Amino acid sequence: MNPTHHTTSNTTPEHNVIIQLKDVYKTFTQGDETIYALNSTNFTARRGEFIALLGPSGSGKSTLLTLIGGLQQPTGGSIHIDGTELNSLNEKERAHTRLKTIGFVLQSSNLIPYLTVNDQLTLFDRIAKTRNTAGYTQADKDELLETLGILHIKNKYETKLSGGEKQRAAIARALYAQPAVILADEPTAALDTKKAYEVAALLKEQAQEHNTCIIMVTHDERLTQHVDTVYRMEDGILNRE
Repeated sequence: MNPTHHTTSNTTPEHNVIIQLKDVYKTFTQGDETIYALNSTNFTARRGEFIALLGPSGSGKSTLLTLIGGLQQPTGGSIHIDGTELNSLNEKERAHTRLKTIGFVLQSSNLIPYLTVNDQLTLFDRIAKTRNTAGYTQADKDELLETLGILHIKNKYETKLSGGEKQRAAIARALYAQPAVILADEPTAALDTKKAYEVAALLKEQAQEHNTCIIMVTHDERLTQHVDTVYRMEDGILNRE
């Protein structure tokens, strides 16, 4: 049986569309039963758009995020990121697309404990082989860290940072790659209310200034005041509010 079809936004291609899902669904089997982690979904997101994705645990939010991030493949449908169809790529090509196009900010900052904040960025230079090329100098690192208010901690290790500093460092690492898309999975869950608002406002600012599309999964409805668009996921069904 085909999954239920849900249209959440206009799928007509536009020049500023950065993410486009067409009839995408994800299933897995549990015994003799087929479970739809994501029902058939059409979805578009645009450059510079800050999107909040809400819904209870187990509703399919993380599934959608990992599909958009190319971390798993859909059972059916097509996913385009910046004009590239992820389904048509092999794993090496998907990894390259993630490195070039997508930044991730996770609930836990996922920083490397034995690296300083500055070294977290330098590591990207090594992986992407962009060290000493235009646009990736120490001055660029310092400018980004200053923008995020954490230049003064650039030589500190992860273990010496507060929760808010860790999340800002994680955002810096994501932004440093200059991605077209940032996927943030509960980036404020471990923060108090004040710090959570600061991080949400910071993401909004970065989306506007760098024309970056940001999708933020959150349980905190109060953070939606900072976003452009709100989607809600329930039982694998995505709807725009």
